[in-house]
Amino acid sequence: MKNITFILGSLRKQSFNRQLAAMAEEMLSDRFNINYLEFEDVPLMNQDLEMDAPAAVKRVREEILATDGIWIFTPEYNYSYPGLLKNLLDWLSRPMDMSNFTNLSAVVGKKVTISGAGGQNKTATCRAKLCDLLEFMKMQVMKEPQTGIALGVEAWTKGEFNLTSEQVAQLKEQAERFAEFLG
Repeated sequence: MKNITFILGSLRKQSFNRQLAAMAEEMLSDRFNINYLEFEDVPLMNQDLEMDAPAAVKRVREEILATDGIWIFTPEYNYSYPGLLKNLLDWLSRPMDMSNFTNLSAVVGKKVTISGAGGQNKTATCRAKLCDLLEFMKMQVMKEPQTGIALGVEAWTKGEFNLTSEQVAQLKEQAERFAEFLG
């Protein structure tokens, strides 16, 4: 079985994007090994640390190297992606061997798709900016379809949400297309 790594743009244990990822996991778990990348221990990007990357950075790089595909689930913060996600991607974009700048990063050539649950913008701006960044990092980005969910007032007050049948179909289509994209 191929491996898919889910990356969440929120550290909140019951985040909306964690809930969305769990729904996608149900759609794929019979055909793929699903892993959630834990990266809350990754320090802020600091070039002083690059020559001998911290253990947490080495661990996430190894996990990414071992995966066949990446699915990012992220909220939109201030018209962009969250800083913690950007920090992770900054570390992952750097050469793994700093003494050899021709050495590739852990993400070059990795296949990736993006979904997000958030405000009325359905994370559209965040997802578009993230596509640009991931392409710059030389990843293979599946731009369409993507799933963007606008959360209603009830979700924000209860801390949970349910997808409409249309949204379930949209997420399922993305899951199926990503499975095909992975080959």
